[in-house]
Amino acid sequence: MLAGLQDVTFEFGARVIVEDATWHIQPNERIGLIGYNGTGKSTLLKLLVGQYSPSAGTVERSRSTSVGYLHQDLLSFDTEESILQVALSAFERVLQLEKEIEELGKELERTGDEKVLHDYSDRLHELETLGGYDIHHRTEEVLQGLGFSNADLGRPYKEFSGGWRMRVLLAKMILQQPDLLLLDEPTNHLDLPSIEWLEKYLQHYKGAVVIVSHDKFFLNRMVTKIIELYQQRLHVYNGNYEFYEKEKALRMDLQQKAFENQQDYIRQQERFVERFKAKASKAAQAQSIQKRLDKLERIEEASIERPNLKINFRVDKTPGKVLVELKDLGKKFGDQVILENASAEIDRGDKIALIGANGKGKSTLLRIIAGVESCTGERKWGHNVEESFYAQHQLESLNLENTVLDEMKECGSQMTEVELRTILGCFLFSGDDSDKKIKVLSGGEKARVALAKTMVSKANFLMLDEPTNHLDMHSCDLLIDALKKYEGSLILVSHDRYFISKTANKIWEITDNQVKEFKGGYDEWMAWKERMAKQEEARLKEEAARKKEEGAPPTKSNNKPAAPAPAPAPEAKAPAANAPINKEQKKELQKQQRLFEQLEVKIAEHKKQLDELALALASPETYADKNRFLQTEKDHKTVSQSLQQLEKEYEQVFEKLMEMQ
Repeated sequence: MLAGLQDVTFEFGARVIVEDATWHIQPNERIGLIGYNGTGKSTLLKLLVGQYSPSAGTVERSRSTSVGYLHQDLLSFDTEESILQVALSAFERVLQLEKEIEELGKELERTGDEKVLHDYSDRLHELETLGGYDIHHRTEEVLQGLGFSNADLGRPYKEFSGGWRMRVLLAKMILQQPDLLLLDEPTNHLDLPSIEWLEKYLQHYKGAVVIVSHDKFFLNRMVTKIIELYQQRLHVYNGNYEFYEKEKALRMDLQQKAFENQQDYIRQQERFVERFKAKASKAAQAQSIQKRLDKLERIEEASIERPNLKINFRVDKTPGKVLVELKDLGKKFGDQVILENASAEIDRGDKIALIGANGKGKSTLLRIIAGVESCTGERKWGHNVEESFYAQHQLESLNLENTVLDEMKECGSQMTEVELRTILGCFLFSGDDSDKKIKVLSGGEKARVALAKTMVSKANFLMLDEPTNHLDMHSCDLLIDALKKYEGSLILVSHDRYFISKTANKIWEITDNQVKEFKGGYDEWMAWKERMAKQEEARLKEEAARKKEEGAPPTKSNNKPAAPAPAPAPEAKAPAANAPINKEQKKELQKQQRLFEQLEVKIAEHKKQLDELALALASPETYADKNRFLQTEKDHKTVSQSLQQLEKEYEQVFEKLMEMQ
């Protein structure tokens, strides 16, 4: 075990953050720590690193365990050093050795002393052992992976904004390679190519990683275990985020059934006690039942902490077929060209995701479409377009003296106060939060008010710049649901791939100063990018082979490889015409087919067992006996996990069969 909590309770004043929590982090684990905003995820990380002390229980950590902790508070760090020097400070011992070697080298030149030579050799050996000769290369590679250009590496750290500073500190942390890496919202300040690079890097990371994130795609691809902080308890799910969602729904359903059955049992027993407590012949029995009820461990109702509220858009007018026409657009900042003779069109029904690396001009193009950024060329509105633009700078238009509710009332949405409070609840303003003045809100809270105003504006065309930045997963899901039902058109900029994949039906990418359109969703676009990258790779190999035959050196492609994408689902390969039958392959195929059939039988048996256990858990008699209930619940969990493993094997064998046939 690297670190963990043992029976830990932690309180802020009268508020309990976590109670009787036990959590052990093992080497090489990939853990996602999740929970609603404000439940205390970051507090748990601070407990693990010793910034907070528990009210009860113990925080355990091996003396030899090194911990790296990336969090928002690190942004207070400032220095005149270049970002390369800041990242290189991860190799503290190597840098110290370099200084010592330089000093010993000078002394050796001067004296020729044998002891100095011996010390010099020892330092060189240690430097080589620590991989000291390639630290500059490794550091540059990590910084470039996180989006820095070669020209940026020598620039002072203090010149960069908060998001870019966080990338430098992330680079330093992963270069230190601690045994345990704690990352609090690491994707918040990254663009899509950088997130994909970080995924690839962390998948091969040798230590354990704990990630707090609201990025479902990132969690799904990164973690093999989910720890959920819910109702002051830690709940463990042995799988990725997708597994957690299914298992959570199942657990909530079982808990609710268990609660209802126990309540039925309690009511029956209480009626018996009430009826017979005054009757002499039954009084002792009634008293015994009452004592049993008093000692009964009560099952909590499976209530969701946050209700599933609905956000409904109201669109007053239907626009013409073309909402916005962009023709021969040009935009540059100094020598940096963003757009050059670029043209595009937004049609009614389009839900466009504008994606790409930072610095390519996504937000600039969005501002041009909104009419708040100057450019050359023509931007033409269509008929009956009523637009609403959400971006960080829109926060300045909020009236600081208004309460949150008053600000919403001024939108002209004609919604009732109850409806507006319901909407605000979706954007994390519950209860009295709606009556706070805008001037006392944090930057994130103001951003949520501005987004809520955009949502109730009755616009038939929305422009959204990073709308999920200050929302938790639950609120993101509500927003996705609303945008799916939205009858208008929209264009958005986001680095949240799950959000994009669920909301967009077209992809725009700025490449070579042009707007390139892909007619399809994010998953289709990624599969297309993957195919294009493979075709380019095949072309280069073919060209290299041809050049080799001709005796000429192969030419290098000017095209940059596409950003890494998830591998597409395996397709069945057609057998080559008149291919000779390989006996070994045939034998292996038959073996896999037998295994496939066996797995089908086992899965059917496990599903039958699960149904029987679910019926047992739904029976009131099960809850009358605590031990019986606990054993049934344990059996249900064991069979469920076993079924999960069998289904995983089933998929692997199926994929293998598809490849072999």
